[in-house]
Amino acid sequence: MNRIAVIDGQGASIGSAIIKKIKQAYGDGVDVWALGTNAIATTQMMKAGANRGATGESAVCHCVQQVDVVIGSISILVSNSLMGELTPSMAHAIGSSKAPKLLLPITQEHVVIVGTTFEPLPHLIDRLINEHLPPLL
Repeated sequence: MNRIAVIDGQGASIGSAIIKKIKQAYGDGVDVWALGTNAIATTQMMKAGANRGATGESAVCHCVQQVDVVIGSISILVSNSLMGELTPSMAHAIGSSKAPKLLLPITQEHVVIVGTTFEPLPHLIDRLINEHLPPLL
């Protein structure tokens, strides 16, 4: 069974929306891991239907080495993003993971992603689930 890590912080609104869509599309055919930078984020993603959940730096650094796909916003590769919740060690571990990374071009950081077009978050999540995830599973 494919293991998918969804990483989010703060209130996990993006991570929760992604998990709901993954579960709608794939049901029990995938094992979704909610990796939260804080306990509230993990709890919200578990409520959205994740199979497993873990919280914090050690959990994120450990789990991203064990999954088949990593999903989140581009911010998960930026040290001290998510208002400081995503540590440099987390960003390094995520970036170093051999798992393919499906990243949404959404950030509150001082990062501009050149070459992307603005689309509402629900459209981006649909494209992630319907176009980019199937070839990886």
